[in-house]
Amino acid sequence: MPKQRNAFKKRLILSLFVLFSWVVVIGAILTLIAFLYFARQIPPPETIITRKVSASTKIYDRTGNILLYDVFGQERRTIIELEKIPLITRNAVISTEDTQFYSHGGLDIKGILRAALKNLETGSISQGGSTITQQLVKTSLLGFERTFSRKIKEVILSLEIERKFTKDQILWMYLNQIPFGSNLYGIEAAAENYFKKSASDLTVKESAILASMIKAPSYYYPFGSHQDELIKRSNQVVEKMLENKFISKDEYDVAVKEEVKFSGPDKGILAPHFVLMIRDQLIQKYGDEVIQNGGLKITTSLDWDLQEKAEEIVLKYGERNEKLYKAKNAALVALDPKTGQILALVGSRDYFNIENEGNFNVATALRQPGSSFKPVAYSVAIEKGVPDSTQLFDVKTEFNPSCPPSANQEKDRFGLDCYHPQNYDSSYRGPVSMRRALGNSLNVPSVKVLYLAGIPDVIEQAKKMGITSLSDPTRFGLSLVLGGAEVSLLELTGAYGVFANEGLFTKPIGVLRIEDQQGEIIENNEPQLERVLSENTARAISNILSDNQARSQIFGLRSPMFFPNHQVAAKTGTTQDNRDAWILGYTPSFVAGVWVGNNDNSSMTREGAGISAAGPMWHDFMLKALEKFPKENFTDPEPNFTEKTMLSGKIQDSIFGIHSILFFVDRNNPLGPPPDNPTVDPQYNNWEWSVQEWISGINSPLD
Repeated sequence: MPKQRNAFKKRLILSLFVLFSWVVVIGAILTLIAFLYFARQIPPPETIITRKVSASTKIYDRTGNILLYDVFGQERRTIIELEKIPLITRNAVISTEDTQFYSHGGLDIKGILRAALKNLETGSISQGGSTITQQLVKTSLLGFERTFSRKIKEVILSLEIERKFTKDQILWMYLNQIPFGSNLYGIEAAAENYFKKSASDLTVKESAILASMIKAPSYYYPFGSHQDELIKRSNQVVEKMLENKFISKDEYDVAVKEEVKFSGPDKGILAPHFVLMIRDQLIQKYGDEVIQNGGLKITTSLDWDLQEKAEEIVLKYGERNEKLYKAKNAALVALDPKTGQILALVGSRDYFNIENEGNFNVATALRQPGSSFKPVAYSVAIEKGVPDSTQLFDVKTEFNPSCPPSANQEKDRFGLDCYHPQNYDSSYRGPVSMRRALGNSLNVPSVKVLYLAGIPDVIEQAKKMGITSLSDPTRFGLSLVLGGAEVSLLELTGAYGVFANEGLFTKPIGVLRIEDQQGEIIENNEPQLERVLSENTARAISNILSDNQARSQIFGLRSPMFFPNHQVAAKTGTTQDNRDAWILGYTPSFVAGVWVGNNDNSSMTREGAGISAAGPMWHDFMLKALEKFPKENFTDPEPNFTEKTMLSGKIQDSIFGIHSILFFVDRNNPLGPPPDNPTVDPQYNNWEWSVQEWISGINSPLD
C-alpha cells in the first residue's frame, strides 16, 4: 500500500508538472501572439502625437440647439521639439506623473500592485498606477474606457512602445499629446494659451502649474473656480522637484513666491460662469476623464434669451456702478421657482476681464446678505403664529443683557461687544408693525423678530430652504437677521423661490438631461419638491414684500421694486460698510437676485446701497422676464386675528398700559398666556427700559 501511494503521488506530480508546462507554453504563445498583434497597431511617433481618440462633450442651452461650450472645440496643438522644452519643464512633469520614468521598462510594478489592491477594495477600476508610457498609450491609442481588457492592451502596448522607442522619444510624444483642458493638446499649446509664451520660455512655477493640470485638466482649469487649488498643487510639485534634486533651494524659494499671471481665457464659450459651474459639478459626479472625453450631450436649464439680457444688463450697470459707487463687480441669478431650474447666471461683470477677476463666480461664492436675509427670520415668526400686525418698538435698544440699557457702552464687563444696531437712516420710529418693519427693512424691530423666532429655528429654516453655509449654529447671534452670516447668491435666490412657490422647495438645478454617444439618456433631472414652509406663511411673506405702500416710508412709491402693472415681491440688502448690495425679488413664476460689490471685499461709497446699486440692474432684468412669463398674482394669505396685546396691533393694554412685547408675549409660546414673570427673559430689562424711555419722551398721549 505505501508503494502504491508513492507511485500515485509521483504520477500526480508528473501530471501537474506537464499540465503546468502546457499552461506556460500556451500562455507564452498567446502572449507572443498578443504582442505581435498589438505591436502592428503602433504607428510611427509622428502619427501617435497627432491622434485623437476621444469624443467631444458638448454643453447646450435648454432647447438643445444653442451650443454653449464644446469641451474640445477645434483642437489646438503645436508640435515642439523635445530639445526646446526646458529640462525644468520635463522634470516637473516627471516629478508629478512618473518619478521612475527613466529607470522602468514601461510599467511601475509597485504602482500597479498598489492600484490593484485599491481596485480590489473598491470593486472597480478607480486606480491605475499608470506610467508616462501607459498614459501615452491611453491618450493616443486606446481611449479612456475603464475595463480589464483595455488595461491588458495598455500593458502590452506600453512594453512594446518601450522596446520600439527611446525614453526621450516617448517623453516627446507624451508632452505633445496630453490634454491641458478645453481644446488644448500638448505643452506648447498650453503655454501659448495660458501664459502667452512658448514652452521653451516657461519658468519653474509655470512648468509646475502645467504639470499639475495633467491629473485633471478640466478641474484645474486656470479660469474656473479651482485656481487656488491649482496654485497650491503647483507648489507641491515644486517641492517634489526639490526633493528629487531637479532644482536648487534658491530656485525653489523663487518659484513658490512667484505670482503667475494667466492670460485671458478662450472666448469660444457662452455663459462661461454657468457652463464652468455645470462642468465642475459633473466632474465631481462622473470624473474628469468622462467629461473631458466621453462624448456626452449635456442639455442645461439655461434660457439663452434671458442669459444674453442678463449679461448685457450686468455689464451696462456694472460700468455705471463703478463710476458712481466704486463697485467693480456684480452677479445675477434667475430661477424658475416651480422647478428650481437655473434660467440665467452671470457670475461676474465680465468673465474675460482677468485683471478684474472676471472669471471668479460670485454667484456661488459666500458673501454677507445684509437685510435680504430678514424674510427667512420673519417667516419663522409667522409660522409660529405671530401675525404681521404685531407691534414692535423701533427704539434704540441694547441687545447684550450684560450691557446697560442706555446703549451707550461698547463693551460689557466681560469684555464682549455690546450690541445696539441702528437703522439705515439712523432714525427710530417708535411702535411699528411687523409688516412695516420688514417692508421698510428696519433693523431694530427685525432683531426683535429674530429673538422671538429663535436663532436655532431660523438657522434650521434657512437650511430647509437650501442655504447650506450655516453649518455651525454656535457662530451666529442676533446679527444673523441683519446678514451676519455668509450665503451665496445662488442659494439665497433659491430660498426666495420657496416664498414664490408657496412653501415648496426644490434644489436649484442646471442640468436637464445627459445623453451618451449612442443617444442613451444617462441622467434626466425632474424637480424634487419638498414642503419646507406652510402655504399660508409663504403667502404672508409674499404679501408683505409685494406691498408697495408698506415699504414706501423708506423706499418711496416709485422705487426700482415697483412695477405698475405687475405684482412683484422684493427685498434689498446692504452690509456693514457698504461691502455688499443685494436685491432679490420674484413673481409666482420667476425669481431673480442681484449682488453688487467688490471681489476684494472693499467698501463701496455710502450711496451704494442695495436699492441704488443693485436695484436698477435688477429692475431692468425683471422687465425683460415679465415680458417672457405669464402674468400671475400672489394668492392672499388667510388672515390671522388675535386679541392679544401687541400681536393684535394695539400697543396699550387697558390694565397694564404700555410695555415691550416681552411683557405680553412668551417667545416660546407666542399665542399662549402672558409670561408669569417676564423679567426672567434675559432681554426683558433692556427692551422694557428703552420702551419706557420712549414713552417718557413723547409729547402727546397715545390713543
